[in-house]
Amino acid sequence: MKPKRWSNPAKKIFPHQVGFTAPPHDFDAAPTDFLRIAPDTVGAHGRLLHLDTYAHELKQRAANFHLLEDVVHCMSNAGADVVGQVGTNWVHCNGTTPDDIRAFCDKLGDKYETPFHMAGMCLVEGLRELGAEKIAINSVYFWPDWRDGVERFLKQAGFDVLYVGNFVDQGHYETQEEVNECTWIFPGELAEKSMTFVAEQAPEADAIVVNGMPNFRRADGVPLRTLAYAPALEKKLGKPIVSSDFALYWRIFKTLGVAPEGDHGRLLASLTA
Repeated sequence: MKPKRWSNPAKKIFPHQVGFTAPPHDFDAAPTDFLRIAPDTVGAHGRLLHLDTYAHELKQRAANFHLLEDVVHCMSNAGADVVGQVGTNWVHCNGTTPDDIRAFCDKLGDKYETPFHMAGMCLVEGLRELGAEKIAINSVYFWPDWRDGVERFLKQAGFDVLYVGNFVDQGHYETQEEVNECTWIFPGELAEKSMTFVAEQAPEADAIVVNGMPNFRRADGVPLRTLAYAPALEKKLGKPIVSSDFALYWRIFKTLGVAPEGDHGRLLASLTA
């Protein structure tokens, strides 16, 4: 059970405490990005999943799915009010459906008295929040089996997928190996270029999905995720974007009953509507 002391606000460092976990061997930007937009009543703590060797393969995620429970347990003991899981593909790596993942998250949340949200499931919840039915998927740096798994998962959630394609499919890179060498960081102009391409393939889409957490270099070289580009891209495209990074942040804020500071696009704005 969660230590009783955490039910006393006087014992907590922050009124709202958030735990994050990310795949092995990744220094993940989620805790930093989240805090950049959160009020100062919110604190964040990160914990990587640990494996000695890891190559980001779906079979490795499936074999180590149990590590997610370990994270929720640890974060619960440390006083987290909610835990967020970075890594879109974990929701489908075992062939699971949205109903399976909803049940899994609820089970861990109840067991450790700490709500648990997975990024892939947050895409589903964020799209439903916006009332989207027809979607186009920008699969960014995703390998083909990652791309196909997310497409399946979103179709199982009831969405009509009008287009799906990664950076190779879109013609921005010749091979997946070239994409992999970028280690999730891409030229800044690719954010607008790839989103515009996807929107043009599916003009009837209610929303554009970014099913990963790519980083695009700002003019000064600093990599920023879709969160930073969403307001301008939504204005250009005339439709909402639901990306794995800020869909997760949105769900965490919603659980906490807290709204972010600043303009970060339509989904996060729904918290203050």
